[in-house]
Amino acid sequence: MAGPASGAASPINVINDSPMGARQWLVVVLMVLLNALDGFDVLSSAFAAPGISSDWGIDRGELSIVLSAELVGMGFGSVLLGGMADKYGRKLTMIACLVLMAIGMWMAGHATGIPDMFAYRFATGIGIGGMLSATNAVTAESSNNQWRRACIAVYVAGYPLGAIIGGFAASGDVLGFIKFTGLLEAFGWHGVFEAGAVVTAALIPVVWLLVPETAAFRASHNDLAGVNATLNAFGKAPIESLPAVSHENKPKVTDILSNPKLRPVTLLLAFGYMLHTITFYYILKFAVQIVADYPPGYAPPVAATVLTTANIGGFFGSALFGFVMARLGIKWPTALMLLIGSVAVASFGMGRDTLTGWQWATVLTGFFTNAAISGYYAAFARGFPAYARATGTGFVLGVGRLGAAGSPLIAGALFTWLGNSELLTVSIIMAMGSVVSLVLFLMLPEREGDELVSAADLPAGTPLD
Repeated sequence: MAGPASGAASPINVINDSPMGARQWLVVVLMVLLNALDGFDVLSSAFAAPGISSDWGIDRGELSIVLSAELVGMGFGSVLLGGMADKYGRKLTMIACLVLMAIGMWMAGHATGIPDMFAYRFATGIGIGGMLSATNAVTAESSNNQWRRACIAVYVAGYPLGAIIGGFAASGDVLGFIKFTGLLEAFGWHGVFEAGAVVTAALIPVVWLLVPETAAFRASHNDLAGVNATLNAFGKAPIESLPAVSHENKPKVTDILSNPKLRPVTLLLAFGYMLHTITFYYILKFAVQIVADYPPGYAPPVAATVLTTANIGGFFGSALFGFVMARLGIKWPTALMLLIGSVAVASFGMGRDTLTGWQWATVLTGFFTNAAISGYYAAFARGFPAYARATGTGFVLGVGRLGAAGSPLIAGALFTWLGNSELLTVSIIMAMGSVVSLVLFLMLPEREGDELVSAADLPAGTPLD
């Protein structure tokens, strides 16, 4: 290892410009696993939904309260615990979130009614929301310039991957090729939550021992000894001093809402994303219950396979659409995905005669609706200048979670009002979220290279990079 760098050196540049070491790759892998855990925990209530509905004798309207609880909690968690990650550290926040998630998941497995189940799932959602904020930061801050985009892409793919693995574990069916006694068959709906709690708790000591606090966070708090401890863990040379920390361009929500050029972009992205998540989460939250109820009806472990196939479609949709955007840009390909996704969701309401038919229906809805989600994430990066990018993205995601939380509530209310037999009508109405989202997305300004803002749009001296 080289000797200490002379003068004030930026630890961020040290990470950015040097090759990735084994410990850095290990941290990225662990962040992917934590994101996969979040994916399973969020959808665990959907896997358990038919069993809960049967045991408690509740209809889809009442069930929707349970299905929305963790999504509401995620909105609070991303704000409350995201700030905690900036103030107290990414590692401490991840540990706190894992503890909260483990307790919430375990208690959900022992809930006896809607009020306590809502409380436990809400608490779990708070932990998931904070975890998403922290793990995203750790992934970006632990990888170098050469590999950062690839690391973040793999990290994002961890979310549907966790839901896929969770679906296999819950149903005991790996796409019909491998069959075993799954969690639902062996332990009922309780076992889905309890298994999630055990895995979550097991990751607490792993994160504590193997994930160092990021150098970027420690540098922002003037902790030279801590910075060098992180650099040492990553096999980098220590530095002698830190550059002065500047907070001149600290992001504020007012920066994106007060500027007359940024405000319309922000609002179009925020409400467009929110409307698409209403459509997106309808399938993720209600597909298992719909398939279990639809004649001739399927047992909960069998019905749960459609959620697995939805996430398989989502995994490939997200991954492949990245290559499409690299060649064709963001705006029109994303608009096409929103259109096809809305058609796929509406056609889901036509019903299917076989389980295979249901599975292919969810593969298609998952593929196109997740591809559109990827398009929105790419637009977030293009829609805000560097100094306000994190704040802008956080604001948009926060508004989007209103749609995610509202989706099962809206669908549940429609089923209560129209009746369970009106699946096609409900599905067409829920698909309208992506249709309106498409209109808003097409209203976004477009510049060369898909940039939504330029230096000419902003006050003089605004840092874009």
